[in-house]
Amino acid sequence: MRLTLTMTHQDDQLYIDQTLAGNVNAFAVLVERYKNMVYTLCIRMMKNAEDGEEIAQDVFVKAFQKLTTFRGTSKFSTWLYRIAYNRCLDKLAQRRIQPTHYAIEINEEITGGHAANILDVIDNEVVKSELETCIGLLKEEEGFLVTLYYLEEQTLEEIATITGLSKNTIKVKIFRSRKKLYEIMVTRLPKELVARYERT
Repeated sequence: MRLTLTMTHQDDQLYIDQTLAGNVNAFAVLVERYKNMVYTLCIRMMKNAEDGEEIAQDVFVKAFQKLTTFRGTSKFSTWLYRIAYNRCLDKLAQRRIQPTHYAIEINEEITGGHAANILDVIDNEVVKSELETCIGLLKEEEGFLVTLYYLEEQTLEEIATITGLSKNTIKVKIFRSRKKLYEIMVTRLPKELVARYERT
């Protein structure tokens, strides 16, 4: 997986160079490659499809305008997700949005081990299909971080670059978010399936 990501990173740079050389069509390849994840991350933060789509489009416009500032010290995806994160924060600040409440009460006694099993050993289509829905029930930043770490497989260092948070802060936030996600998932998945993951 990491080899594939490295190759993608190198491939991204080729399209970036072509874009900077005047080939606008090369940037369209980057848009196509990352549009789904950028949109997903924006939805996680905004909790609104219309706002998410608007910001996602704005992210690529800004990325194109600022492409000369990309130095290649991080992956292009990391740089792009940072733009998305900041644009969402700006929009949330403008809306003065109230905190989103969880669909259920969170039990802080849930152990991290069970949460790790149900997320790290996902080999069941039922779990996969429910996971996206359940992540959407987390608070804005929590859903964003869980998506980056588990679905996009960004490292703690990369997430720190995206969010501007310290690695230790991110570790704590992801740990707590994972427990909350687990609590949501156990209310939606069949009990026998949950029990299987708890025994893993």
